[in-house]
Amino acid sequence: MLGGMRTYSLDDVYETRKRRDSWWTVYFVDPVACRVALPVANRTRMTPNGLTVFSLVLGTVSAACFAMNQLMAGAGFFYLSFMIDCVDGKIARLKGTGTPFGLWLDYVGDRIRVVLCAGGLAYGQYALTGDVSYVVLGAAVAVLDLFRYVNAPQMKRVREAVREERQGPDTLTEPDALTEPDALTEPDTFMGADPLPAQESERVGRSPRARGFFRFFRRLNRYLARHRVRSHLVSGIEFHAAVFVIAPLAGAWALIPLAVLSGLLLLANEVFLVYRMWLFTRRHGAGSPQESREHVLV
Repeated sequence: MLGGMRTYSLDDVYETRKRRDSWWTVYFVDPVACRVALPVANRTRMTPNGLTVFSLVLGTVSAACFAMNQLMAGAGFFYLSFMIDCVDGKIARLKGTGTPFGLWLDYVGDRIRVVLCAGGLAYGQYALTGDVSYVVLGAAVAVLDLFRYVNAPQMKRVREAVREERQGPDTLTEPDALTEPDALTEPDTFMGADPLPAQESERVGRSPRARGFFRFFRRLNRYLARHRVRSHLVSGIEFHAAVFVIAPLAGAWALIPLAVLSGLLLLANEVFLVYRMWLFTRRHGAGSPQESREHVLV
């Protein structure tokens, strides 16, 4: 231990885990990241920003491995890069050393890592086979990732605009609006407990099959919440894991099928979230559509 530093326990590190996270992170990354975060917190002076930069370096190595057709090595380095990216958040929350610049660096670093790895994967396979499908694959992965991370902040701004018109601008200082980015993509926190507006709930209430579906959805959501797993099971994290870890480990034959499957599931998830956002805005309709539109889009 370095002189003057507080000693943290593994339980302290566990407390820094997100209330709900992707199933890939919960089951395959957090168990490793928490144990890595403990010695980093207790025995080093590494900052969250330093860890973010280290994560990006590992991501660059992963991209280089993919470009040289070393798929298993590329998958391993991508996993390490993502795991260290999780560690930096835990250190920031554990020591209270997170900064606005760190949030930006983490966000941009993630996008750079995905673009580099998508390009590396496409180049490596195209150079090996001459099949232009891999070029299309790399471009599609990069575009899907960018779409998700452009769409999410805009959805959050819609949420904030509606809340501001409903309750006034002071509500925008609530913690979840500014410091909980995952609140946007949690259907139960972003849209409220009832998945349908009151009028549609009444109509659905006449259908036993629909009532049964929503009861099942709520039970499933409660079960997942007890295990810290988000209710939407295919998000950007699972998409990255499928394309850059699972498919390369399975072999070149799995790259296109798994990328297409996970990409379609990601798009379905995004459409579902947009639909829920639409229901949310219709239920809590803004008083001035023109002002709301300007607030959200400008």
